[in-house]
Amino acid sequence: MRTVTYFFIFLNLSLAVFEEPAVYPLPFLVTSLVEVLCLLVFFGRLTHFAKVTLRNVFWKDTKNICIMVAIVLSLTDLAIYGVLRIYNVSSIRWSRIVRPIFLINFAESRQIRRAFRSIRNTLPEITYVFLLFMFSLLMFSLMALKLFGERNLQTAEGLPYFKNYLGIVFDLYVLVTTANSPDVMMPAFDFSSWYALFFIAFVIVNTYIFMSLFLAVVYNNYKKHLKVMFG
Repeated sequence: MRTVTYFFIFLNLSLAVFEEPAVYPLPFLVTSLVEVLCLLVFFGRLTHFAKVTLRNVFWKDTKNICIMVAIVLSLTDLAIYGVLRIYNVSSIRWSRIVRPIFLINFAESRQIRRAFRSIRNTLPEITYVFLLFMFSLLMFSLMALKLFGERNLQTAEGLPYFKNYLGIVFDLYVLVTTANSPDVMMPAFDFSSWYALFFIAFVIVNTYIFMSLFLAVVYNNYKKHLKVMFG
């Protein structure tokens, strides 16, 4: 039973690869039939669990309620999407976001549920580090706006360089991953090589210090909650 449940959970989650917009698109009829089959299996597993569990215990368990709600939402969304598709009305499958509920809330997924609970308990404790990181990012973005915004610089594509504050925040956020390095600093570097010091300081503070600190806090708190949970 556990193997069958895991197989259909994996199959249900894999549908995102084949549904529009898809990596390997399949006809809507094929994906919808597979999804209906998965939901029927989930409903059968839930019905079987209800028969071997006391009624008041079954209905007090929020995991069972979540699975039932997810099945109803998925079927409703599938029906609405199918009708709209018949009339050539563009729409999206919003119920995809509820599919991980099946992975977490079945009785067979106890270990996954424990890991998910540890992650949930860790989130409040890393909020302070995240807020400090965001404060640093916003302050560096403000400095970049003051340093480069009035220089009338342009990117290689001929676009204004560091003129919009939100655009600067996004570019520097990407720079934390070094994905746009050194391209993001080249217009300023071409204007004056001393401006490279700004980007070096930004990378040292936010990439090397804050990201290391963030990772350490996440790891230590997750390990602490996992130890408490497993005793």
